[in-house]
Amino acid sequence: MSYYSVGRVADLAGVTIRTLHHYDEIGLLSPGGRSAAGYRIYEEPDLERLQQILFYRELGFALEEIATIVDDPRTDAVGHLRRQRGLLTRRIERLQKMVAAIDYEMEAREMDIKLTPEERLEVFGDFNPEDHAEEAEQRWGGTDAYRQSQRRVSNYTKEDWLKIKAEHEEVAANLATLFKSGAAPDSEEAMAAVEAHRQHISRWYYDCSYEIHQGLGEMYVSDERFPANYDMLAPGLSEFIREAARANAERASDISNS
Repeated sequence: MSYYSVGRVADLAGVTIRTLHHYDEIGLLSPGGRSAAGYRIYEEPDLERLQQILFYRELGFALEEIATIVDDPRTDAVGHLRRQRGLLTRRIERLQKMVAAIDYEMEAREMDIKLTPEERLEVFGDFNPEDHAEEAEQRWGGTDAYRQSQRRVSNYTKEDWLKIKAEHEEVAANLATLFKSGAAPDSEEAMAAVEAHRQHISRWYYDCSYEIHQGLGEMYVSDERFPANYDMLAPGLSEFIREAARANAERASDISNS
């Protein structure tokens, strides 16, 4: 069996000698022996216990809790490793979610719409475009489409936004008229109208593929903000747009594969 001085253990573990002395004083980690001169001598089982202590310490456990955990006679070394792996995995998941949340916030803030508060109110009313940009990022995070949209909108003037708003209102009104007329979502008229919707997005925001357009259609139904906007024109319009976008995408796929 190998033996280690307190200084050597401190170097191996990346802790201070003072920390090891403290662990000894509170009974958390007492060395297996003493030298003839009375110095602490650590043995291999002591190092294994120290490793467990440091794992749990890194995971945020208090020393009192760690003492209870590592002294549990029902848990062996493999059991500790399994527990530590599970705790680390959950911590990694939480940290990944935190990083993702920070990324979304950074992306949203980088979407710099250069309008005064008065101009924003005139163009958007109580609609917040950043809310939907964040939703798009959550669904297609890090895509070229999202970055392309950010680059474009950051340069738009008030006049651009008013033009975009008018064009969108026209596209939405055409879809609503077709829906109220009883047209089927897979009719030629409905697919032409929803294609105009896709082209509107591609013209002003990003290259909206048929796949992305289908995803937007799903979001129009699942995200309560969108039904509130579209169904105001005609109850059920958001679902009509979703089905028409799906039919339009399937038709485009059939054409490309023929």
